[in-house]
Amino acid sequence: MTVSYLWNCTRVDAYPVEDENPDVVYNVNWSLLGASNENNMPNGQPYQASIVGTQMLDTSTITEFIPFEDLTNEIVTNWVITAIGPDAVAALELNIFNMIEGQVNPTSLSLIIGQPIP
Repeated sequence: MTVSYLWNCTRVDAYPVEDENPDVVYNVNWSLLGASNENNMPNGQPYQASIVGTQMLDTSTITEFIPFEDLTNEIVTNWVITAIGPDAVAALELNIFNMIEGQVNPTSLSLIIGQPIP
């Protein structure tokens, strides 16, 4: 099974002014979505799982300020991934992979007595 990952890092908290720069992003509210290449049989959609979190950014290390209106999801995602670090990113992706694997090959089912099994 292959899983594709998509970061959304568009919700941020910013200082109104820091070091004479306006709207300085210091905290990112991120989500990471994983989608499998296998379809969920009942609805035909890929199996999916996601994780959300927040990441504080060290604004004291800004060497090249990017104005808020020039920020993109890709730029902020790179900041978040750098701040989290490669090992933690790999752990997040593995967690999502395992959640999807649990949907594809469940090890437990919730059933209701007297109801048909799906």
